[in-house]
Amino acid sequence: MNLPIYLDNHATTRLDPRVLEAMMPYLKEAYGNAASHSHGFGWAAEQAVETARAQVAQLIGATAKEIVFTSGATESNNLALKGMVEAARLSQPGSSLHIITQATEHKAVLDLCAWLEKQGCRVTVLPVRRDGLIDPDELRRALDEEPALMVSIMAANNEVGTVQPVEEIGAFCRDRGVFFHTDAAQAVGKVAMDVTRAKIDLLSISGHKIYGPKGVGALYVRRGVKPAEQMHGGGHERGMRSGTLNVAGIVGLGAACALAGAEMEAEAARLTALRERLRTKLLAGLERIRVNGSADRRLAGNLSVTFEGVDSESLMMGLKDVAVSSGSACTSASIQASHVLRALGLSDEDTHSTLRFGIGCFNTEEEIDFVAERIVEVVPKLRELSPAWAETT
Repeated sequence: MNLPIYLDNHATTRLDPRVLEAMMPYLKEAYGNAASHSHGFGWAAEQAVETARAQVAQLIGATAKEIVFTSGATESNNLALKGMVEAARLSQPGSSLHIITQATEHKAVLDLCAWLEKQGCRVTVLPVRRDGLIDPDELRRALDEEPALMVSIMAANNEVGTVQPVEEIGAFCRDRGVFFHTDAAQAVGKVAMDVTRAKIDLLSISGHKIYGPKGVGALYVRRGVKPAEQMHGGGHERGMRSGTLNVAGIVGLGAACALAGAEMEAEAARLTALRERLRTKLLAGLERIRVNGSADRRLAGNLSVTFEGVDSESLMMGLKDVAVSSGSACTSASIQASHVLRALGLSDEDTHSTLRFGIGCFNTEEEIDFVAERIVEVVPKLRELSPAWAETT
């Protein structure tokens, strides 16, 4: 076993060596521009991009022409929400610019919605239950109160792993004539996603969440849906996303999607077993800890645990050979309480006593056992140093 141990796979994942192997030719000798159609270098690059487009599409049940390549899920979210709002303003002046989302969305959606609100949109942020799931009745009520342009609900949460009922949400949106977007950065490649069955109109993907490269992602755009482009210049990607294509990155994303599709079922079972191994050992070795999020509707590799009476930053320092997170990677520089954990009903104190374990395909039983033993050893020592803990025991 090699140290340190990486258990932060919701923040980013290690590049799969097989993905790197697929990318290498396009970083070396096959370096053509996919938009250059006058020579073989460009033709080879274009063919590689189209192969990757088909691989991404196959993973989510789409067609290749419905895949738009971006720099990652954040850009995909911006293209989806800003693009649909701008398209509605241009094509249907006076139409509803009401957007419905949920309290546990990634900041890439919540901050975007806050910006859109300043531009004149109306935004409804739905609460979630203690397990992180939305109440479908809350969505129905929000749509009954005011027609909406679109609903944006993430498929799987990046902190507590809760998997939302996207098929139910999609069916309801389609019946109401409302566009449905889902940030599926954490779900794609980990749980089965079928955009047709779930009636999804727009879906965001990020390469580095599924053992692919950073700086590349995709937006699924259902045929007939046309968000206004947010990057101008050249009309690439069917006029939705201009810019020279990152051929090597796109090839890597395609390879990662192909591997995920082939290995998803077996890998989900393996990760679930590792997660339960960690959960069982922690619950057996420590008192007054609890798991956050849904017990059954959660990502296989996710475990969010609150350790009462322990500061999570101190606990991470005590686990110097283990890489974990105390919250979303995009807000880890902030000392503010996690908005996701607060939305689940945790107090500020409890949010600062919570760790997120992200188990991935390169983790082993030996590593899980080591981490569990270290936590069971360190937590009581930290509690002994806490005056507040002494008062409660």
